[in-house]
Amino acid sequence: MSNTSTSTHNAMGAASGSRYFVREHHPENGTMLGFWLYLMSDCLVFACLFAAYAVLGRNYAGGPTGAEIFDLPLVGLNTSLLLLSSITYGFAMLESQKDRLRNTMIWLAVTGVLGACFIYFELYEFVHLILEGAGPQRSGFLTSFFALVGTHGLHVSFGIIWLVTLLFQLKRHGLTPENRRRLMCLSMFWHFLDVVWIGVFTFVYLMGVLP
Repeated sequence: MSNTSTSTHNAMGAASGSRYFVREHHPENGTMLGFWLYLMSDCLVFACLFAAYAVLGRNYAGGPTGAEIFDLPLVGLNTSLLLLSSITYGFAMLESQKDRLRNTMIWLAVTGVLGACFIYFELYEFVHLILEGAGPQRSGFLTSFFALVGTHGLHVSFGIIWLVTLLFQLKRHGLTPENRRRLMCLSMFWHFLDVVWIGVFTFVYLMGVLP
């Protein structure tokens, strides 16, 4: 009887030790590391698109140039909206650190509205260009322009969907450690898109209106 008890105890101890061994080899910051790796891969995607635009940006094929089609006041307004959304997201992070759930959700909602306005004006620009015959098939310049700016717009759209999903999670579960981690990941993603857009605004729009 004692041998049976000893065997059972050893088996339970081994099982318990196995479970502990598995948990020990899952780092707490694994999600953040994985997300950093994702951002690095996204950097490569945008680097390729910027490189393509650098090569094709002057290939007009007899079509319109950037100076002829770019509406800098509209683009400046759009840039202001996106940069302001980065500030409001920062306010959301500050409120989350103070455990103020309601204020966190309000600032996240404001961020989402600003991001949606950015997408609206970008779509307005695309539709306007296409209706004027300056679609992506018109020249190498326009192909690379639509690819670069459109890819950034898709990322912002995905960020808005992620933000809305996070709002529902916060409303249901509150500021749990998991939701705080999601807030941080989305924060890095949103600020990354701001940095990319500054590059787009400078390299594509401002340099595009130069003779």
